[in-house]
Amino acid sequence: MIDHVGIKVSDFARARAFYEAALGALGIRLLSDFAFGSDHFAGFGRDRPTFWVSTGRTSRGDTHVAFTAASRAEVEAFYSVALSMGGRDNGAPGLRAHYHPNYYGAFVLDPDGHNIEAVCHTAP
Repeated sequence: MIDHVGIKVSDFARARAFYEAALGALGIRLLSDFAFGSDHFAGFGRDRPTFWVSTGRTSRGDTHVAFTAASRAEVEAFYSVALSMGGRDNGAPGLRAHYHPNYYGAFVLDPDGHNIEAVCHTAP
């Protein structure tokens, strides 16, 4: 059901080192490490990144949760329903090729401002 989770940190290098060591004890490795614009991202997982640490404004409740969608149509339906229920646009459905060529997602802010995503990883 959940595709990945991301948190913001105030000191990226310290957090990356901490999670690389602590999660390494569980067989979870650093699988992705990149900058996008002025932000830095580290993705951890066993076979693909599922837990992300990144720079950016830190604040209480600044949470990102992504849910797996079976198709691009489900991503679009999620986006439409979420907006109709009071969510705010945080990224319309579309490809995010900087993650990988088939990454198709949509982002909304829930009523509390949490970044909620639906994502499909398969080609159409």
